[in-house]
Amino acid sequence: MGSATSELPSHRTPLNDTAETGLKIVVVGGFGVGKTTLVRSVSEIRPLNTEEVMTQAGVGVDETSAVTGKTTTTVAFDFGRISLNDRMVLYLFGAPGQERFWFLWDRLFSGTLGAVVLVDTRRMDDSWYAIDRLEHHRTPFVVAVNRFDEDTDRYSLDEIRQALALPAHVPMVDCDARVRRSGKDVLITLVNHLHAMAIAQEATL
Repeated sequence: MGSATSELPSHRTPLNDTAETGLKIVVVGGFGVGKTTLVRSVSEIRPLNTEEVMTQAGVGVDETSAVTGKTTTTVAFDFGRISLNDRMVLYLFGAPGQERFWFLWDRLFSGTLGAVVLVDTRRMDDSWYAIDRLEHHRTPFVVAVNRFDEDTDRYSLDEIRQALALPAHVPMVDCDARVRRSGKDVLITLVNHLHAMAIAQEATL
């Protein structure tokens, strides 16, 4: 991506005394799609991450051709926190993207209320596994298209929806994972989606 920088908090923000609802959210997607960046940019605390420098051991195992500038990789998960309002707090878990760490995903999904699938349109095939696992677990999700400066094709959201065979009820949004406001908008979209689903479910009871 370009020169924009994440708005990383310089100090720890204490949890509001009025917070009463904590929601676990998982951010998933392919290798190098921007999951760590998204968690880091929106978190109101200095996020916990398990990034390690990529070594020769990953050659031939991790596909890096589309992310040639990437020098680190998440080996467990990222964790951050964001308060959407005085009462609602989201706890964010960023899942590792490489196939060799996918065995961690099912455990991360445990207790998850919803998820964000982060998509890089240059490597849309990398999104299939995330979508498949979420559907398997029946976990509601939204799709956020992380627009990289190097992406010259600029597919529309409708084109991306068609390519991923996403049903109409799954929300899709554009985002820039580096920008706090953009990342927060993605999370608000997810919360609104979860709220709409809960209301629809109540109406059928």
